[in-house]
Amino acid sequence: MNPNLSRRFALLATVLALAAACGGGAPDTTSEAEVAERHFLSIGTAPPGGAFFVVGGALAEVLDSHGGEWGWQVAAEATKGTQENLRRLALGDLDLALANSAITYFAVRGEGSWSEVQEVRSVMTLAPNVALFLAPASGAVERIPDLAGRRVSVGPAGAGFEAFVGPILEAHGLTYDDFTPINATQAGAVDLLADGSADAAFLGGAVPTASITQAAAGQEIRFLPFEPEARERLTTEYPFFRPATIPAGTYRGQDEEFAGLDVGSMHLVTSADADEELVYQVTRVLWEHRAEVVERHPAGRAIRADNVARDAGTPFHPGAIRFYREIGIWPEG
Repeated sequence: MNPNLSRRFALLATVLALAAACGGGAPDTTSEAEVAERHFLSIGTAPPGGAFFVVGGALAEVLDSHGGEWGWQVAAEATKGTQENLRRLALGDLDLALANSAITYFAVRGEGSWSEVQEVRSVMTLAPNVALFLAPASGAVERIPDLAGRRVSVGPAGAGFEAFVGPILEAHGLTYDDFTPINATQAGAVDLLADGSADAAFLGGAVPTASITQAAAGQEIRFLPFEPEARERLTTEYPFFRPATIPAGTYRGQDEEFAGLDVGSMHLVTSADADEELVYQVTRVLWEHRAEVVERHPAGRAIRADNVARDAGTPFHPGAIRFYREIGIWPEG
């Protein structure tokens, strides 16, 4: 059990119990400094330009605005993405984090790039991470196999994109060795496409994704289609891949719907040793005020009965399970 994280959650659990006993008020003997220390919660997101950054901000704002009863002070923090978030959860540097369920899938099993099992638990499954390769419409790259020999932006270094990009490439007969990989944030990848430094980029997140919107606004872009056989193979072999359609008109110049992939749904995660009462209350607040999340980002629509408790390959935290059972949406058995 991580001592720093355990201490923070234990302190908050104590205050929650005292607040309940006193009718919701904090004990008068608690100083302002102690309250601030006990109630500060951080949510790890990802670099600006992708959906994690804005969705994480939306979740933090909603939790913070309804934290008066519990004394929460909640803030979102920009990070390098899922891999950093999972490691910082283990260190106690973050209390909650957004993560790609494909990366977490391997992390909780100690597989892939993870040499040890990461003790992470899901709080709620959120929006699909609908990602794809795109390229300038004026270029020669029209299909995923055309990436061979090209310069391709494949996500920030250390963010863990290889967990889902690797299988996609393999299903289309490619590996990272077949092209020149470029590491960049989603916002950086848009700039690389605009100035011709990259021939293609892997972008995506909750739909609509800011980086794709920006790329489409700056130039005519082409969505590289997934080959039907490859798409079927991916969804069959890996539990975190699911078919996902991008409706026509979502992005400028996209006149037809696009048969895409959920390459690992976004989900809110925490440490396995996080306090059960805290996780229960976080889950409850986000569920009861989900309409306010939607006001801040359309990804909030994923906070619904048929999705939040959906198994994406990572065990759920007992605090979240308790709440989902209470409202009758936990899939028993």
